[in-house]
Amino acid sequence: MLHKTRGIVLSYFRYRETSIIVRVYTEEFGLQSYLVNGVRSAKSKTNRIAFFQPLTLLDMVVYYKPDKDLNRLSEVKINYPFQHLPFDIAKSSLALFVSEMLTKTLKEEASNLTLYHFLEDSVRYLEEAEADYENFHIAFLLKLAFFLGFGPASAREFEEQLQEQKYPFLPDEATEKALNAFLRQRLGAPVKVSRQTRAELLDALVAFYRIHIDSLGEIKSLSVLREVLS
Repeated sequence: MLHKTRGIVLSYFRYRETSIIVRVYTEEFGLQSYLVNGVRSAKSKTNRIAFFQPLTLLDMVVYYKPDKDLNRLSEVKINYPFQHLPFDIAKSSLALFVSEMLTKTLKEEASNLTLYHFLEDSVRYLEEAEADYENFHIAFLLKLAFFLGFGPASAREFEEQLQEQKYPFLPDEATEKALNAFLRQRLGAPVKVSRQTRAELLDALVAFYRIHIDSLGEIKSLSVLREVLS
């Protein structure tokens, strides 16, 4: 049966010679995987592979069966064409990191409209921000943690959970103040932190996620992000 839904591309991997399997967080069905045939063929007349880059916002018509792990797309088009995100190295590095974290943390195959709208709003913010988005990933991961069920109520709780796992995170007063601001303010609200503090918070956040998600594994985009934002 065909359904219309919006979706956010998380990642894809190659399948056979010309196809891909793309993971999409959809508005109607939560996390879904779709087989897309022929997008890597030299004979393809359109560059449809561009539709499936990290965090692309799509309008889709999809086949959906609740008991299937892999469904198919009937129609797909870009809902919100990017003008900056793929071409700005800082934004594209942030997008790659965020999409990898989402791929490793989102598991729910059911509609969650609040989460979907948070993700879509976050992507639109990253695309449209002209300045002061260097802390985007910090604020995003802290807010995402609440949707995943382990968001810390305060900087002190965040610190205590890390210390219980023997992670050496001892923030000074300024860092605690920044953490609380990230937790309480809207995504994109300006919070001043140094490059060193930003790097320490990023490492601490990845460690915090590992406490709660055993299968997190290596974050391959992390080293690129560190280099770009250093």
